[in-house]
Amino acid sequence: MLDIGGIGRTTLATAFLAMSFILAPLAKAQEQPVWHHGLSLIGELKYPPGFKHFDYVNPVAPKGGDINLSQTGTFDTFNPLLALKGEPAVGLTLVFETLMKSADDEISTAYGLLAESVSFPDDISSATFRLRSEAKWADGKPVTPEDVIFSFEKGKELNPLNQSYYGHVVKAEKTGDESVTFRFDEKNNRELPHILGQLLIVPKHWWEGTGPDGKPRDIARTTLEPVMGSGPYRIASFSPGGTIRYERREDYWGASLNVNVGQNNFNSITYTFFGDRDVEFESFRAGDIDFWRENQARRWATGYDFPAAKGGRVKREEVPLRATGVMQALVPNMRRKPFDDERVREALNYALDFEELNRTVFFSQYTRVNSYFFLTELASSGLPEGKELEILNEVRDLVPPEVFTTPYTNPVGGTPEKARDNLRKAVALLKEAGFELKGNRMVNAATGRPLAFEILLSSPTLERVALPYAQNLKRIGIEARVRTVDPSQYTNRERAFDYDMTWEVWGQTLSPGNEQADFWGSKAATREGSRNYAGIADPGVDALIERVIFAKDRDTLVAATKALDRVLLAHHYVVPLYYPRTTNIAYWDTLSRPAELPKYGLGFPDIWWSTSAASQ
Repeated sequence: MLDIGGIGRTTLATAFLAMSFILAPLAKAQEQPVWHHGLSLIGELKYPPGFKHFDYVNPVAPKGGDINLSQTGTFDTFNPLLALKGEPAVGLTLVFETLMKSADDEISTAYGLLAESVSFPDDISSATFRLRSEAKWADGKPVTPEDVIFSFEKGKELNPLNQSYYGHVVKAEKTGDESVTFRFDEKNNRELPHILGQLLIVPKHWWEGTGPDGKPRDIARTTLEPVMGSGPYRIASFSPGGTIRYERREDYWGASLNVNVGQNNFNSITYTFFGDRDVEFESFRAGDIDFWRENQARRWATGYDFPAAKGGRVKREEVPLRATGVMQALVPNMRRKPFDDERVREALNYALDFEELNRTVFFSQYTRVNSYFFLTELASSGLPEGKELEILNEVRDLVPPEVFTTPYTNPVGGTPEKARDNLRKAVALLKEAGFELKGNRMVNAATGRPLAFEILLSSPTLERVALPYAQNLKRIGIEARVRTVDPSQYTNRERAFDYDMTWEVWGQTLSPGNEQADFWGSKAATREGSRNYAGIADPGVDALIERVIFAKDRDTLVAATKALDRVLLAHHYVVPLYYPRTTNIAYWDTLSRPAELPKYGLGFPDIWWSTSAASQ
C-alpha cells in the first residue's frame, strides 16, 4: 500500500498519471482475453489449434459391433453427482461429458470438449470457459452456461470430494451467451482452471423437470430413471443391480470433433455385474465377457490354460505403468485408539512379511510399495537434497527430524530369521507405546485391555493377504479379525470412517495438486466421504500440501511432492502393500485396437473397436 502522507500535490498527481498508464493496458488486456484451445500443467501443449485428431487413435476405426464388459459389485443409481448416497452405475461417463478432455499421450493436458476454449488472467484469479455453440443435449437443446453453473453448484453441494477439490472456487456466473466464469478466492493456483475442465456437466432443465411418473425429479436423490446427457451414448436398457446396456447415439453432436475422432466405436457397451471375482473370470473364459483386467498374480501365472487362450483367441498383454503413481496399503484409522500412536502404526508394518507373501502367493510378480507416489519421478528416495531440502527446511519445526537423517525403508522379511527379528522390533515398539505381552496376549499395560481390532475388506480376494497378516499379528499377541462385507456396506462404512483398519488404494497423477488436501489434509480428516481414510491431521503435512498446490514450475512441484511423500512415510500412517509394474490385460479376438497404445493409458474402450465391424 502507498504511504502518501508526505507526498506533495504535484508529486501525487504525477504518481497517479503514471499509474494510469500502467492500468490502461491492463484494462485493455482484460477486455481482450487470450483464449486457449487446451491446457497443460507441464510445458507446452502437444497439439496445436485446429489439430485433426489425437495421434494414438485410428481415425478411420470402423463403427459397429457390440462389447460385453464386467464389473464387480452392484449399482442402484444413475445420478452422477451424488457421493454419499447409493452406488452409482459404471459407465455414466459415456452419457455425460466434461468441459475439456484429457489426452492420453501427454501428462496433465486437456483440450476443448463441451467448451471450445478457456481464458484466465495472469494471476489466475478466475477462469472463463466458452461453450461450443454446437454442443447439444440428447433432446436437441443446447448446452448452456446455466447447465454449467447448475452442475458446479450441485456438484459441490452433494459431493464432499468436490467441496474440497473445488474449495477455492467460490462462484460460477454467466458472463456471456456461451461463456461461464469461475471466481477463485486465491490467486496463482495453476491447477484450478485445469480441474474445472474436468467438471461433469448435467442438464439443468432435465433435472428440474418431471419424470415419467409425473413427479418432479430431485438431483439430491438416487434414481434409476435413465438419465439424459450430452455424451456419445445413452442408457438403452438395464436390470437393477445386474446389467446396463449403453447404446451409441447416431445423433451425437460431437462425433466429428477432433478430440473424439477414432473413438466411441462400439454400437453398444453392456456391463454385467458380479458379486464374486472368480465367477466373473469364469464368464470371461466362457466368452461372455470380452475384456479382462487381471488383478491376481496367481491367476495371471496359472489361470490361462484354457483352449481359447492356448489357441490365441484370447490375447494377453502386460502394459507398463507410466502415468499413475499409487499407494496401496492397509490403513489404520487414527480416529480410534491406539492407532493415533505412531509407534503402534510402525509396529504393525513390522508384522507384514511381504517377501514371503510375494514368494508363496504372488509368484514374485509384485514389488513392495515404498512411496505414496510409487513408480513415478515424484517418489522420494535417499536423503533430501537441493530444492527438496530447501522446502523441508522451511517447515523443519513441523516435520519429523528423521526425514533429514534417515531414508524410509520397509521392513524386509522372507526368511524365518528375518520374520522373527521384525516381530521382536514390533514388540519393542509396542512396549514403548505402553503395551506388554501377558501370556499370549498383547495388552495395554495400564488398563489390561487386549490389543484387538478388525480389518475391513471389500472382497474375499483380499483375504489371501489379510489372513496371513492376521496370523503374524497373533504371534505377538494381537487379535486381528478379518471381515469381508458386501460392496454397499463397505462403501457406507468407508464413507463414514467406520473401521479400525481397512484396505485402500490411492491413485496419483504425474501432476499432483488440489486432490492432495482431500487425501491427507486436516480438514478432510473429519469430513465424511473424503479420501483421508487414515485420519491425517498434521500441520507439517498441510504446509507441504500447500507447496505442492502452489508450485510455480515443474521442478518445484517435483521437489515439493517428494518432500510431502517423505513426511507422510515418516509418520507411518499406513502399512504399505504391493503393486505390479504393469497392467495385465486379456481380451478376446473380437476386439481390435491401434498398433500402439497411448503412452499414458490403455485407451479402453474409447479407441478400441469390434473386429466384426472391421470385417463388414
